[in-house]
Amino acid sequence: MSRAATVEALRKRGVAKRTAEILADAGFTLDKLAGSRPDRLKKFIAEKDAIRLLQKIGAMPSEKPLPPPKAPAKRPTKARAKAGAATPPEEAEALPEIPQKSPALTKGEQEIYEALKEVGRYLPRSLVAELATKMHGIKVGRKKLLELLTRISDRYEAHRIDPNESAGIVSAQSIGEPGTQMTMRTFHYAGVAEMNVTLGLPRLIEIVDARRVPSTPIMEIHIKEGTKDLDKMRRIAQEIEMTNLEDITDIETDLVNMQVLIFPDDHRMKARGVTYTDLEEKLRRFATPKELKRTVGGAAKNVKGFVVEAGEPSFKKLQKILEQMKTTRIKGIEGIRRAIIRRRGERYVIYTEGSNLAKVLELPYSDPSQTSTNSIQEIFDVLGVEAARNAIIKEANDTLQEQGLTVDIRHIMLVSDMMTNDGDVKAIGRHGISGRKSSVLARAAFEITAHHLLHAAITGEVDYLDGVAENVIVGQPVTLGTGAVNLVYRPTSKREASK
Repeated sequence: MSRAATVEALRKRGVAKRTAEILADAGFTLDKLAGSRPDRLKKFIAEKDAIRLLQKIGAMPSEKPLPPPKAPAKRPTKARAKAGAATPPEEAEALPEIPQKSPALTKGEQEIYEALKEVGRYLPRSLVAELATKMHGIKVGRKKLLELLTRISDRYEAHRIDPNESAGIVSAQSIGEPGTQMTMRTFHYAGVAEMNVTLGLPRLIEIVDARRVPSTPIMEIHIKEGTKDLDKMRRIAQEIEMTNLEDITDIETDLVNMQVLIFPDDHRMKARGVTYTDLEEKLRRFATPKELKRTVGGAAKNVKGFVVEAGEPSFKKLQKILEQMKTTRIKGIEGIRRAIIRRRGERYVIYTEGSNLAKVLELPYSDPSQTSTNSIQEIFDVLGVEAARNAIIKEANDTLQEQGLTVDIRHIMLVSDMMTNDGDVKAIGRHGISGRKSSVLARAAFEITAHHLLHAAITGEVDYLDGVAENVIVGQPVTLGTGAVNLVYRPTSKREASK
């Protein structure tokens, strides 16, 4: 964010122009201010102004109580009101309906919570719900229940991560080490021998790099009804598959008359489900249907075809028209090059080469609850950031599982949360998470060291040494584990010692 943009953004939030210019000159942006404390801003502006500024940009809660809502002003009644006319009662404003975030406790969950209170232990709601489901219909005595909950609580406490544990480093090691054992080849898609799909390490790199288009985009399309009818599935696959003009016709150039000649191929048109009428409808804007003479196998015969005139004696224009004709779309969904039908259990599923989730979900017969794509960016654009987060978890987990590598899903969940926590899908690299770290030394330690240090020196950035990398660089204990705790020794006074 440039200086002018920072000043403008602060002015829009009600900050004085002089204050905004001082902070912009000091190298602050909105993001840096949001993560700053008043004591840091005291060097540049007064403490009261710093607190007020942080409240205005939403980095600190406002201390002022909200003013009570003003009562609606009553309109003065007309003096000459009609006799006997009843005045309508004032409509009270309806209170906003508060959504229920979590379901009410069941009888089993209530009993478990009461027992936990008795033994003085704690378990999260998800574990209590799972336990209540498993215990449903089983008679468990009070003594047995207390013993069971004590043992579960012990196991839960043992499996919790330690305070100040470096969860990020543990996750990085847990995904990185199995990644060294992954193959770098492209394998066939599971259950579809005709399709190649990128798997192994290249696929994992694609996921964490948040590539906009994967190297082998693939869709799995489920249909709402008639999934056991093979003929219906074939018709749907023909309708979805993108058909260009060169897929169903032979296209030639007539250099003498400066024309492009199009000869429909009946066999290929039938295989793709295109009729002559459909073809004529698509080409009528720029081609004229004609009876053309064509030599096939030494014999000349008249065939139906289409002629496109160049309009001027230019070979360059003729070549351009030829290329345009080849890529003219006749039917199907843009981006889906091929559709293959495969049996899964008792039903048929369509797999496609190429992906266009938005258009496929618009089809009336597609099942949106099961149709999926391996393009995470498309899922983000169509379904939002939560769906993209789940897609990252699923794709990364499936890639590791396919190679026979077991990684705890919570490590993958942490990576996906980091990639999507600000409402956008960011890469893990210098263009994403690593390039946006607040610490100068951490950014410099990753890539382009001189650039980061020079920019930080020019703008006067301050590194508070909160993370791991920067503390390692300066040679002091990291703020993790025992390093996160400071011990204070208070010597006993002579009076206390004499007592």
